[in-house]
Amino acid sequence: HLHILNKGTLGIITKIALSCPKLPTSRQAALLQCPTFNDVRTTLSTAKEKLGEILSAFEFMDYEVVSLVQQQQQQTVLIEEEDDESDNPFFLLVETQGSNSEHDREKMEQFLECCMEDGFVVNGILAQDGKQMEEMWNIRESCNPIVKADGYNYKYDISIPIPEFYDMVEEMKDHLSTNYTTRSTRTVSWGHVIDGNLHLNITTPGIFTEDKTLTEVIEPYIFESVIRRNGSISAEHGLGQCKNNYLPMVKDATVVMLMKSVKDMLDPHGIMNPGKFLPSSSSSS
Repeated sequence: HLHILNKGTLGIITKIALSCPKLPTSRQAALLQCPTFNDVRTTLSTAKEKLGEILSAFEFMDYEVVSLVQQQQQQTVLIEEEDDESDNPFFLLVETQGSNSEHDREKMEQFLECCMEDGFVVNGILAQDGKQMEEMWNIRESCNPIVKADGYNYKYDISIPIPEFYDMVEEMKDHLSTNYTTRSTRTVSWGHVIDGNLHLNITTPGIFTEDKTLTEVIEPYIFESVIRRNGSISAEHGLGQCKNNYLPMVKDATVVMLMKSVKDMLDPHGIMNPGKFLPSSSSSS
C-alpha cells in the first residue's frame, strides 16, 4: 500500500496487472441547472436515492466556468444571452451506467421528473444518443484547458465537506476582492461534488505570468480555510512540489518525522521523485 500511494517517492512499480471490466451496455446522461447550492445538495441526495447503484458520475460546474467554455467554443450550454448569472448559477452532469437500457432510462426519467417538480432543478437536457452524451462530457472536460488559456492559472485541488463546498469558493472571491486590487482576477470552480473534491481555479485574464503578490494573498490563506472547514489541502492530485511545504499544517511533527524516516530507509540517496510530497528541510525545521 505504501508503494501504491506514494507516486514514486518510495519506490518504482515495475510490473502491474490491471483488471479491465467490459464497457457498460447502458449509459444515460443529463446536464442540469440549479438555482442554489442547497438545490445541488438536494439533487445529489435525490440521485443517490432514485438512481442508486447505476449512478456513476455527479459532476459540478459553476456558472463562471460554463460561461467561459461557452464563449470559447461558441456554443449554447443551457445559458441564453439574456440569462443572469444569479438566476441559476450551478450546473450538474449526471451519468448512469448499467446493463438494462430500458430500466436505466426509466430510473433517470423518474429522477429528473422528481427534481424538476420540486424545483431544485430548473433546466436540463437528457442525452438522446451517444453523440449528445459526448457533447455533455466535452463541456466538463473542457473546463481545465479553457481556464488554462484564460490567463495564469492558480490551481487548487482540495477536498471540502459537501455542506461547505461552495462556501469555500465564495470566501475566496471575497478574500481576493478585499486583499488584491492590482489587476482583475477570475475565480471559477468545478469538481466531483459527490465526494467533496473541488477544483478551485483563479486566473488573471490575459496575463500569463505568475504574480507573486497574488500567490501570497492566496496562500496559505486558502489552505488555512480548508483546514478550518475540516477538509483536505490535497485531494485527487496529491501534494507534489507545490503543497509539500504545507504538510506540517495537517500532520504533526511526529508524523512528518516518521514519514521522513520511512523515506530515508527506502531511498537513502533521495533519488526517487526528489523534492516531492515531504516538506523541504528548511520548512520542516
